[in-house]
Amino acid sequence: MVDKTLLAAKVAAIRDAVQRIRAVLPLDRETFISDRTAREIVTLNLFVALQECLSLATHWLADEGWDIPQSYRDVLRTLGEREVIPRELAARLASASGLRNLIAHQYGVLDWARIHQIALTALDDLLAFCEALARRASS
Repeated sequence: MVDKTLLAAKVAAIRDAVQRIRAVLPLDRETFISDRTAREIVTLNLFVALQECLSLATHWLADEGWDIPQSYRDVLRTLGEREVIPRELAARLASASGLRNLIAHQYGVLDWARIHQIALTALDDLLAFCEALARRASS
């Protein structure tokens, strides 16, 4: 199990990123696309939240003494396979891990409509990930 201080810090960072996204995310896609500041805040905070999830997942696997897969996608899937988080959540987060790479390596070609949709629909998964690990750490 990951160190509780590290867990608390990473969970706080994820929750803060989600809160910042929700504070600026317009419900209307076209408004989002035309608002550079909102796009940048949302994109940066999606990256931060996903990166912190991946970091936390990797720490969890390492601290348990389990093999750490080479891909971010597989790191999250492994948490599901090991029943640390629900498998369905692991699958959704594994799919979202590709967005982290897209933001990190190809910022200029982001599909703003897709980013908006993800920000509208996937934030609860990030929070569910935090809750699942917090519950597991306290048991």
